[in-house]
Amino acid sequence: MPGEVVKHFTKVPEIRKGDQVVVLTGKDAGKHGTVDRVVRPDRVIVGGINVSKRHTKPRTIQGRTESAPQIQQGGILDKTMPLAISNVMVVCPSCGQPTRVRHAALGTGASVRVCARCGEPLAREVKS
Repeated sequence: MPGEVVKHFTKVPEIRKGDQVVVLTGKDAGKHGTVDRVVRPDRVIVGGINVSKRHTKPRTIQGRTESAPQIQQGGILDKTMPLAISNVMVVCPSCGQPTRVRHAALGTGASVRVCARCGEPLAREVKS
């Protein structure tokens, strides 16, 4: 029907910021790293992995509070580029193996991510 509202359910992210992951494919296959950021639901940035070179030229920047323009230094910068989330796999902190993520319910009713190999919960660091 034309007036019917369709509900879209978003998928629970399997990989989150702070997870230890291993790269499965590409030039960095086999390397381990920590997820710095989840860019979109299908992309992650892993620290020190998939680094590309960015060539920048010197430019003048006019500051809002300063009357004299500043010069931004040029050169070759290292920039970490996003990886497809399907190309990385979570490493379990207890068994140390790359694993798929399962979901289990605790006694309190909360959902928790669980290692598919050993069944231990994937610990999430608490921000303080």
